[in-house]
Amino acid sequence: MNTLRRTYLETASVVPELLGSAAVDAAWDKPSALKEFAICGLSGHLALQVTRVPRLLAAGPPPPGTEVLDAVEHYVRSRWIGVGVADDSNVSIRRESEQEAAEGQAELVRRTTEALDRLRAFLPAEPPDRMVHLPVGPWSLTLDDYLTTRLVEMVVHCDDLAASLDIEPPELPPAAVDTVLVLLTRVAARRHGPFEVLRAFTRAERAPDSITAI
Repeated sequence: MNTLRRTYLETASVVPELLGSAAVDAAWDKPSALKEFAICGLSGHLALQVTRVPRLLAAGPPPPGTEVLDAVEHYVRSRWIGVGVADDSNVSIRRESEQEAAEGQAELVRRTTEALDRLRAFLPAEPPDRMVHLPVGPWSLTLDDYLTTRLVEMVVHCDDLAASLDIEPPELPPAAVDTVLVLLTRVAARRHGPFEVLRAFTRAERAPDSITAI
């Protein structure tokens, strides 16, 4: 099993523990730090970064002729980036996340743990050139690029959920955080220009107002 897949599994193992915490239980129906997202919906969205992976792998390879993107281009083209919370794409994301959590905290943790166990069993055996089709794209990614995008989601939303609960973010594998920072820096450079990102990192007097990647 390569390093990226190992890092994904190590990071995913943090998710059920956070979702099953007493802090999440106590705030389940309360608003989160994200607009229009309750704690339960945000929890469902975080869980999807684990539970959705076996579903996509079970769907088989992409249809012939499907366009293949890398992880940076995936984010550059994604239509949900930079749109308001009322946009159809974000409404759809919230709806799916709420449905994932609809049966309550205990069931969400159970299904997330079950999906993680399945991934531990068969993810190492997936071939290096395994492709994953993203019907919402519609385009495909290599499995490792797809798992990298799931790392982004897990790292970002673990922090979102912790901020919503006024607790410290969970400890995540350093390799996961490094991978996410590298990808987001590349996406930000594509969106804003490399020197805008460079100035934000090194020259406060010339820094742009934002270099937000996603």
